[in-house]
Amino acid sequence: MDTLDYLLKNNARWAEKMKAKDAEYFSRIYDVQTPKYLWIGCSDSRVSANNIVGLMPGEIFVHRNVANQVIHTDLNCLSVLQFAVEYLKVKHIIVCGHYGCGGVIAALDGRRHGLIDNWLRHIQDTANLYAGTLEKITGENKKADKLCELNVIEQVINVGATTIVQDAWERGQELTVHGWVYSIENGIITDLDVCLTGEDELKTLRKRFL
Repeated sequence: MDTLDYLLKNNARWAEKMKAKDAEYFSRIYDVQTPKYLWIGCSDSRVSANNIVGLMPGEIFVHRNVANQVIHTDLNCLSVLQFAVEYLKVKHIIVCGHYGCGGVIAALDGRRHGLIDNWLRHIQDTANLYAGTLEKITGENKKADKLCELNVIEQVINVGATTIVQDAWERGQELTVHGWVYSIENGIITDLDVCLTGEDELKTLRKRFL
């Protein structure tokens, strides 16, 4: 049986390294979680929120799933969202996709993949919604990259449409929703210039891209 001892040894070395650099590191973060940001990202192992934005543990609250979806029947995502908005009082919600996303590519390839097809159906719905835009793009990679962006835009809209965010705006809570895409190829984040601070912006956002 593989007991993963090498990972436990890696952990021990890491903990010692962190304490050597900062003796108070663990005691300082133990009782405190006051992030300003909620990150909704992809489960891809190459996209680690803290690392790519240069933040320490405790500074960003994270939810990840395949292709960074915000689905209104997903109680996992909604529970994270509610905790972040109502209890942690985050000021920014960042939906971050990434180019080359396997979920987005699978949603476009026309093949069956099993159970995950039910999850990917939401991305296919986005592809259908923006069919006119996608049909103008030549090259499967470029088309997939564009759908990665459009998927983020739709998830920003989905975040803004939740009762959690709607209620926060109604009570005057400072809360902004952002849409970003990360490039694994060069490590750079692109701001898609989609930013919601209230319901009025939510109503007009999609019209900019259709």
